[in-house]
Amino acid sequence: MTDAATAFALTGTRQIEPAPRLLKAGKLTAQLSGGNLRMIAYDGVEVLRAISYLVRDRDWGTYDPALSNVEITETADGFTVSYSARCDGPDETVLDISAMIEGSADGRLTFNGEARSTTGFETNRCGFCILHPIVGVAGTPVTVEHVDGQIQATDMPDLIEPWQPFKDMSAITHTALPGVAVECRMEGDTFEMEDQRNWSDASYKTYVRPLALPWPYRIPANEPVSQQITLVIKDARPASVHRAKSTTDKAVIRLTPGEASGTMPAIGLLITPEEAKASLATMQQPGAPKAQDLLFHFDPLAGHGADAFQDFAAITALHDGTTTLEIAVPCQRLLDVEMQEIAGWMQAANLRPDAIMVCPSVDRQSTPPGSKWPDCPPLEDVYAAAANAFPGIRLGGGMLSYFTELNRKRVPAENLAFVSHCTNPIVHAADDVSVMQTLEALPFITRSVRAIYGNKPYRIGPSTIPMRQNPYGSRTMDNPDGGRIPMANRDPRHNGQFAAAFAAGYVASVLDAGLETLTLSALTGPFGLHAGENEPVPAGGNRPLHAIVKALADLAGRPWYAVASSDPAKVLAFAVEGQTGPALWVVNLTAEDQNIDAVALSEPSVSTPLSLPPYGVLGLHI
Repeated sequence: MTDAATAFALTGTRQIEPAPRLLKAGKLTAQLSGGNLRMIAYDGVEVLRAISYLVRDRDWGTYDPALSNVEITETADGFTVSYSARCDGPDETVLDISAMIEGSADGRLTFNGEARSTTGFETNRCGFCILHPIVGVAGTPVTVEHVDGQIQATDMPDLIEPWQPFKDMSAITHTALPGVAVECRMEGDTFEMEDQRNWSDASYKTYVRPLALPWPYRIPANEPVSQQITLVIKDARPASVHRAKSTTDKAVIRLTPGEASGTMPAIGLLITPEEAKASLATMQQPGAPKAQDLLFHFDPLAGHGADAFQDFAAITALHDGTTTLEIAVPCQRLLDVEMQEIAGWMQAANLRPDAIMVCPSVDRQSTPPGSKWPDCPPLEDVYAAAANAFPGIRLGGGMLSYFTELNRKRVPAENLAFVSHCTNPIVHAADDVSVMQTLEALPFITRSVRAIYGNKPYRIGPSTIPMRQNPYGSRTMDNPDGGRIPMANRDPRHNGQFAAAFAAGYVASVLDAGLETLTLSALTGPFGLHAGENEPVPAGGNRPLHAIVKALADLAGRPWYAVASSDPAKVLAFAVEGQTGPALWVVNLTAEDQNIDAVALSEPSVSTPLSLPPYGVLGLHI
């Protein structure tokens, strides 16, 4: 049992996530957490990542209602769960939910949910979301049954689909194991699927109510909304067949040499005008990380002006590496006028960055399927105006938001020196497990970018746990109580060891993309390595993330070698040629101790299993 002090050191909050309850029905198992099901498995293999009954507000924030009248019954043949919940909306509106879950040993699971409001209730979505895992499922055959009865035999997307791969769905069937088919049937409304890897979620999401319909919408008063999800597992294997236990079932996780290799990326740090003076002071302190690139953010619509460049120039004078200026272009006047004005401020401050990254401000706002694209000048014109205003400076493009937007609005990259985008792990879910699981999606993202843009120099970041902007609503969510909240502009885990493990795992997950630059934090502020006076961090103001980013910056440009983990959902690793010889980096992605066997990678100096604490990051010579 984790105590509050340990929880705070690990996750930056004393709020301990309740442990899920394991439900069993023969070979069928599921974890019950907050009224929803996750890690639904059959014969030890995950068949669905989650079945959740969710209610979203007008900014796509997720309500977190307290459960009541919870009843759980477990027998030798199965289990039954029932509960009630209430969402308190704006203007004293309420939505009451009743749910029933039943699982049986014959491989059948049903989840029924009914919502009713006495007041009427505004929402962007109310009902079920079903998550299919991506590892072992991406690119494999599926059968989709549509609401009109037509059957479609196809494959789950391998490269990430920008739009919904399947619409008008009533059921989908995939193969979990040879001879084991998993049918998921949806009733009560029209469902469709989106490829959640766009947002770095490790899942395909089948959700209720097509996005082409208007949102937000209003649930009428006293009109119940009822839906049901039915999972049917059909096991056609002979009775004598039992799943072979793999190394992932054993207590020790084994690390073995991989096949890929490459060069460690440059490490960047974000500097905003709001944090520029604090960043300048921090850079003058002993032990400040020597990042290769400083990423200066500039947004005229946020009130940034000429004074920002004076601060940027003062910081540049202390920096030995390169600098990049990312500009959220307002596109409200003639492009040449806007660009030349910014160039004039920059020149007056005697600042000349090594690179400029431009993106229309409006492109930070996502355009969901079925919605009208906002007015925006052609990107070719935006890039031409930037090239004219900043001659002789490397010009990059892409999105200041996430891969989702880059995938949906693919930029003309012929004349760009590099493409760039960010990621964020709390767009849809903010529990600890879901955040770490987003690392599974990163190789799919980078491979999809390479499929679109080939060998074009490629940058990622800033990519942090807190969300710096919300492309899917009017604002990011305030988080004064330091909870685990989707789309929050501050996240407690950024202050804890969790963020260090997430960053190390992030690096391990994107190494084979051949990134030019990776930016995982700001220098100061809510996204920074160094916190302000009022931030809950250890003495000295350095977050645990500080040591990881500093070490990664020291390794930039050095050769790396892939390391395979027998359980990559729990432990990731890579090897790198450091200044004093080869070193092994190992990261524990879980809240439990992990025992690791690295004998296959080393001389007898690492001949016994290593014990890595929760969210631990270990570097050792091999």
